Amino acid sequence: MSTDAEGVVAAAARDAALEAEASALDVADPLRSFRGEFVGAETSLVYFDGNSLGRPPRATGERLERFVTEEWGGRLIRGWDESWMQLPFAIGDTIGRVAMGAAPGQTAVGDSTTVLLYKLVRAAFDAQRAADPARVEIVVDRDNFPTDRYLVEGIAAERGGRVRWIDVDLRRGVDATALEAAVGPETAVVVLSHVAYRSGYLTDAASLTRIAHDAGALILWDLCHSAGSVPVEADAWGFDLAVGCTYKYLNGGPGSPAFAYVAARHQANLAQPIQGWMGAADVFLMGPEYRPADGMRRFLSGTPPILGMLAMQDTLAMIEEAGIGAIRAKSIALTEFAVRVADELLAPLGVEVASPRDPALRGGHVTLSHPAMREVTAALWEQDVIPDYRDPGGLRIGLSPLSTSFGETLAGLRAVEGAMPR
Repeated sequence: MSTDAEGVVAAAARDAALEAEASALDVADPLRSFRGEFVGAETSLVYFDGNSLGRPPRATGERLERFVTEEWGGRLIRGWDESWMQLPFAIGDTIGRVAMGAAPGQTAVGDSTTVLLYKLVRAAFDAQRAADPARVEIVVDRDNFPTDRYLVEGIAAERGGRVRWIDVDLRRGVDATALEAAVGPETAVVVLSHVAYRSGYLTDAASLTRIAHDAGALILWDLCHSAGSVPVEADAWGFDLAVGCTYKYLNGGPGSPAFAYVAARHQANLAQPIQGWMGAADVFLMGPEYRPADGMRRFLSGTPPILGMLAMQDTLAMIEEAGIGAIRAKSIALTEFAVRVADELLAPLGVEVASPRDPALRGGHVTLSHPAMREVTAALWEQDVIPDYRDPGGLRIGLSPLSTSFGETLAGLRAVEGAMPR
């Protein structure tokens, strides 16, 4: 047999073995029944971008239709008195219970991630500065999500503070050593992501929270890439503040409103900077002066985006049914499988895994690195294989445990192999 023929036979055997492994993993998957609950999961399209925008649950269309015809259409403005005024807090408490390890009364839904980050970072900075004028620094890493970095720079300039930057390895993230070196008596607030958006690095949030507190700082956690995929224990880990989006693993839909967490011990002491009627002590008093409400209502500003809150409820119900522990277990299994397949199919083509290989240090996505990945991503989209691209040379594979199968993961990675330059 010629060398070329031997290579073809070996490749066929390899592919057959991977197909058998993916099939066996899907059969054994205790969460496999949830996949059928999502629109489009039955098609041949491979979706590797659930860490940016999740698939919609099938039940969501029915929920939205019912709302339009029965609540909005049937109850009209009476809906505010009957349920809508409390919806930001009711859904917030559900997020806290099923995805954050947060007791009731500490989480609310409303505004975009950017606006909520601004409110909470600014409020924390002002409170810290008022208590100790020496605390003028906001600590953030250079590889945090752009919104976080841009906001921190803007708030520091606005409030007469300064930014203390942490340099990080792009394939990892902020660890205890780096944070310890950055915080001190001038630190007001630390802003970190629980899962790094580029590499998928999963920080030890409990340890880093303790380090911030030991330095006298408050810490805000960005949970955008972890809520609904990675267990979070906001209360047990001592979080001060947190913000997260709902259109990734919570499947709230494009532009769905974000959530904010403020630990109960801080709520009375933080003055959020966007004073609006919905955060007033008596919303309908329409008085001459603003007096903030107690509790989480004080962190609202304008009219809550009720329609935008509806879709996430179906995924939250699935998360509660499945359990975040089982979701994390499948997430690890999916990313472990993706790494093994990448080593087998893509490493010979010069592709490197740019995410931590230790699953304990990795969130729900895997980044594959190669100089051609921008072009590869564009070619894959044309084939209905949808990852996303992040500089430098990173193709991100976002694997949503409730909607992604092992077979889909293998099909997508084989498509990546076919799209790579030779």
